[in-house]
Amino acid sequence: MLTRMFDERYASARLLLLSLSGVGYLLLLRNPAEPRNWVDWAADLTEFALVPLCARLPFAGALAQTAVLAVASLCGEGQTVIPTVGSSWAALELALHSPGPKLWIVTAALFGVNYADDWHKLPGEALGVTYNTLILVGVPVLFGANIRATRQLARQAEARATEEERRRLSETRAARADERTAIARELHDVVAHHVASIVLRVGVARHVLTGGARPDPRTVAVLDDVHATGTAALADLRQLVTVLRAPEAGTVAGSPAVVSIEPESLPAALEAAADRARQTGVTVDADIDPEVSTLDAVRGLAVLRLTQEALTNVARHAGPAAHARLVVRMRDRAVEWSVTDDGGSGPVVPAPGTGHGIVGMRERVQVLGGRLEAGPVVGGGWALGTVLPAAA
Repeated sequence: MLTRMFDERYASARLLLLSLSGVGYLLLLRNPAEPRNWVDWAADLTEFALVPLCARLPFAGALAQTAVLAVASLCGEGQTVIPTVGSSWAALELALHSPGPKLWIVTAALFGVNYADDWHKLPGEALGVTYNTLILVGVPVLFGANIRATRQLARQAEARATEEERRRLSETRAARADERTAIARELHDVVAHHVASIVLRVGVARHVLTGGARPDPRTVAVLDDVHATGTAALADLRQLVTVLRAPEAGTVAGSPAVVSIEPESLPAALEAAADRARQTGVTVDADIDPEVSTLDAVRGLAVLRLTQEALTNVARHAGPAAHARLVVRMRDRAVEWSVTDDGGSGPVVPAPGTGHGIVGMRERVQVLGGRLEAGPVVGGGWALGTVLPAAA
């Protein structure tokens, strides 16, 4: 709250309050019997007039206030309360806005003027004069400099937070783009596989029809059209796959970037994924419904990828002492999938990773019309789960 009072937005308001306090001093606190000449009154009025300048041009205002204090000290007869307070406050305003040589110039000038005002007390009261000058000049300057440094640190922290948020959003978008590209490659591979099968079967049907009795020309024409359309579609799909696959993404650790899987081999592939996790030391209980072999290739591949990523995350974050449970079940043609772990019990050495595995899994599930639930488990551990609806 205190630092907010000295915010740049409130410069005019606080200087107005300073002027009002000066007027209050002249009307209520000043001793009427105190001797004063026209220089004292002129110095006070000039100090009030210079207040707006301190808000707009702190360096010029501080120098002008210091000059008025010097004139009042040398030529006035009364107390220089108004010029002293005004020049000290001007030094504070300057410390809030302009560090460096300008601040040192004003500070040195104020020290000199204050020492000159009390020259008759030197050298007998040198310590008292120095202390008084430090209070009148040094404290406001240090106070303003401290507030300015606090502001700078706050701005730097805000800039770092903004940059970190921008970097995190950028990495998240990149992870989503990579995952969507991988999904697109896999989907195209699956579709290309089926289209290739259709083209092959149509070719066989054409061969059988033309090799026997005279076929109906209309049937042959339809088969020819289907075969030509399928062949063209297959060529387009292969071209799309070639474009989607970046050369550097062709292999990962010596394995194909996209591995097609037959539905009937999905249970074995899921067991293999569990075995690989067990080789890292994680205890995995796998409850795999044999009916998952009836899944279509797209959802089967998604289930396998989710399982591999989830078990890898268990080994990475919960450690080799973790206990995980994999559940894959069929319910009314929809597949229920979940992986939970107990959080492990031993020390974990985090493995390097992008930190966006959940993002990619969520994108993969959303493509298939599902929703990935992820969060901590009561008592420790982590849970992932989703329901992939039946294929339309």
